[in-house]
Amino acid sequence: MTENMFNIGKIVNTHGIRGDVKVLRISDFDERFQVGETVYVALENKDIRPLVIDGHRIHKGFDLLHFEKHDNINDVEHFKGSYLKISEDQLTDLEENEFYYHEIIGCEVLTTTQEELGFVKEILSPGANDVWVIKPKKGKEILIPYIEDVVKEIDVEAKRIVIDPMEGLLD
Repeated sequence: MTENMFNIGKIVNTHGIRGDVKVLRISDFDERFQVGETVYVALENKDIRPLVIDGHRIHKGFDLLHFEKHDNINDVEHFKGSYLKISEDQLTDLEENEFYYHEIIGCEVLTTTQEELGFVKEILSPGANDVWVIKPKKGKEILIPYIEDVVKEIDVEAKRIVIDPMEGLLD
C-alpha cells in the first residue's frame, strides 16, 4: 500500500483532549478533509493506517480533524509529526494546465535559451500564486513564481519545465 501515496497534510499537534489533531495542509483540495473521507497516516515505524474523518473545522489557519474511533487524546498522541496521505486512486482528475505538486517536484528547469537552472526541490504557497524552489547544481536556491509570464512550458512526462525569467529573477 505504501507505493504511490501522496502527502496531503502533516499532523503538527493534538488539539484538546477529545482526539482532535491539528493539521498543516499540503493540498489545494478542500474536499481532502471532508467528513467521510478516508486518509492514511504514515507512522514513524513505516506503518500506514487508514483513518476515516468524522469531524473537520478550520482553526487559526490549521485544519482540525477528528477520526472515527479516536475519541481521546491518547488515541492520537502518537500521530504527532506524521503525514496524512491519500492513495493514487483518490487523486482527482485535473483540468488542462493543472498539476499535482508531485508531478512538478523533481522536474528539470531550463530557460527559453536552454540554460539549465536546476531541479524543482519544493513548492511554496505564500499567497496569490505558488513559488517553485529551484535547486541549482551550485549556488543558492532560485525562487520562481508559477505565473504565465514566467512558466512557458511544462512536460511532466519528460520531467521538464521551460521558463522565461523576468528581469532580475535570476540575480
